[in-house]
Amino acid sequence: MLRIGYVRLRDADPTGETTALKALGCQVVRAEEPVAPGGGDDAVLDSILEFIGEGDQLVVARLDQLAASGRGMLQVLERLDARGASLFVVEPELSSNGADGRALRAALEAVAAVEPAGATRRSRPAATQEIRALQRAGVGPVEIARRLGVSRMTVWRKLRASATCN
Repeated sequence: MLRIGYVRLRDADPTGETTALKALGCQVVRAEEPVAPGGGDDAVLDSILEFIGEGDQLVVARLDQLAASGRGMLQVLERLDARGASLFVVEPELSSNGADGRALRAALEAVAAVEPAGATRRSRPAATQEIRALQRAGVGPVEIARRLGVSRMTVWRKLRASATCN
């Protein structure tokens, strides 16, 4: 059985989460930047879900690492089931196997049923002034994105847009 760890880089310490997942027996740990609101797919998670095989396990630190909505989390569970793989969540400790799995699926189905169609969590838009101020303070684009909770591409777009306006 292969244990694959997945980390969505946000405000969490990616090195700490990666280390924790490896300590839990994950042979492979992959990380990716969160998708900007209205953005595209989660390429790293999608590649894991295409690669994962029967009997393998996807391990995440928290359930919200999987998707921005209950529907999205349910879709990940369905894709894992289709591949014969399972999910293990570290905090709170949950598994998609057995009674825990049935309870988890029922909870996600209930959440998905009351979510408005297309609902996702929205992060606040990063203000161009905040990005420019951090850049003037000598903070690099990757660190700016991490501090503000936005994608690196958002930082680059806002920096480029503000440079053309000046």
